[in-house]
Amino acid sequence: MAIRNGALVFVGDGKKMLFLRNKGDAEILDLRTESHDQREDAMDRDLKTDAPGVQGSRAGSGRDTMEETDFHQQGEDRWVKQAAAELNKRALSNDFEELVIILPPKALGVLRKELHKETEKRIVKTVNKEMTDRPISDIEELLAGEAAPPA
Repeated sequence: MAIRNGALVFVGDGKKMLFLRNKGDAEILDLRTESHDQREDAMDRDLKTDAPGVQGSRAGSGRDTMEETDFHQQGEDRWVKQAAAELNKRALSNDFEELVIILPPKALGVLRKELHKETEKRIVKTVNKEMTDRPISDIEELLAGEAAPPA
């Protein structure tokens, strides 16, 4: 499927978000950066206060250890939810007619749960891939390759 002029392309992960706009046409993509943001990734030792909790066992003398909270994942999920809020705000203000989303699978799952129905209606393509550290030309190539009919 071709990506029309004016389409919004969202590229993200749990640490970065990049909003691109197609200034080209459906045949030749010309993605331009509209905005970007990156969160500071706190060190693990700064997030944790102590060892995982322990819960007494009713049978036997052993004690079960509770699963440790993954603060990095919580931070990444919160970041993706903020991106979803931004996409929802833009969709509801008619900032774009078509939306392309490029996210790793785990982040995509979090994002989809947060999208407004109006935002969902505008999605024309979803790519499960990590592309935040790639140049825009690689993103254009990826989307052009995905849009091209099989030979």
